[in-house]
Amino acid sequence: MNVLLDFIASVPWGLMTAAIAKTLFLIFLVVLPLVSYTVYAERRVSALIQDRVGPNRTGFPTSLLGFQKDLQLFLGGLGQPVADAMKFMLKEEFTPGHVNKVYFWLAPILAMVPALSTLAVVPFGNFMLGQKMVVADVNVGILYVFAVASIGVYGIVIAGWSSNSKYPFLGGIRASSQMISYELSLGLSAVPVLMLIGNLNLSEVIQYQINNGWLLVPFTNGVFTLKKLVLWGPIAISFIVFTISMFAETNRLPFDLPESETELVAGYHTEYSAMKFALFFLGEYAAMIVGSSLIVVLFLGGWHLPLLPMNTIESSETLPGAILGLIHISVFFAKVAALLFLFIWIRWTLPRFRFDQLMKLGWLYLFEIALANIFLTAAILALWK
Repeated sequence: MNVLLDFIASVPWGLMTAAIAKTLFLIFLVVLPLVSYTVYAERRVSALIQDRVGPNRTGFPTSLLGFQKDLQLFLGGLGQPVADAMKFMLKEEFTPGHVNKVYFWLAPILAMVPALSTLAVVPFGNFMLGQKMVVADVNVGILYVFAVASIGVYGIVIAGWSSNSKYPFLGGIRASSQMISYELSLGLSAVPVLMLIGNLNLSEVIQYQINNGWLLVPFTNGVFTLKKLVLWGPIAISFIVFTISMFAETNRLPFDLPESETELVAGYHTEYSAMKFALFFLGEYAAMIVGSSLIVVLFLGGWHLPLLPMNTIESSETLPGAILGLIHISVFFAKVAALLFLFIWIRWTLPRFRFDQLMKLGWLYLFEIALANIFLTAAILALWK
């Protein structure tokens, strides 16, 4: 009994409470609404690109309560994500009889949880209410992201295998080979950034850019030196390779070979419906948010905005400091939203690659470019010293 009491007394309950509160805020008040309205934005943007109307009617069915007409939201159709969520929750949970049921149910969870877990080390703000706006400020943040995010492919592979159907199986095989091909270039493209900054902590990456300018836009701190100009080339190469690899990692067009509808029906989630399919959907868009967040942190200064004042732990406990912290969070997710728009724009603009083209791009071009860029960065840093 004394051992149990000592253990309870030694637990940092304040730290745990703050971490849980930040996790709930990040998932339920930011990520889930952002996922829902990213889907809505994709429908609207694709409609504009294809000269269609898109969802513009869905509101709240107040006519069922006796009103003369339904309540329409601003611009119309903003209730579409709510309708989609209700559809997923109310559809029948059907499991085909020919599948391996244990793994069939496990796969959607494995596809969703890693995407949400990687957000734990991403700093989405400065300070607010006396707390640093990151769930876990670990010293190996970027390594944690790559390690945990790579687990997501197991959900796709298990989904394809457990469905006992040829099209999902082909989708799972494609996903695993695609991940192996592009995760190498994804990791190598981040190495020049880490060499320049000398730290794996993502908060320190943002702090470096606050002091020296954003890596992709190095004149944001008002000082543009020759060293920044020379290093901008390798950083720009890293940004391009990282972004292309992130498209492949998230299975987005033009790299959506694991679920290409024209070839594999729906790929690895052909046999899924209702909430199990919704978990795959959530995992894909959450992975897009994670990828966009990493690009923002590594290359675009994170939550930093020039001319916007910084705040400290002490000042964030006051009302003006809390408002400033909320502005920092808004700046971060505004940058993420801009990159999500890029994901959507590319999807509805470029055609799908053939699988041999996909593998050739990953192994014969991006991998070599990322590797050579590391040596180029190292040579520049060594000569500059």
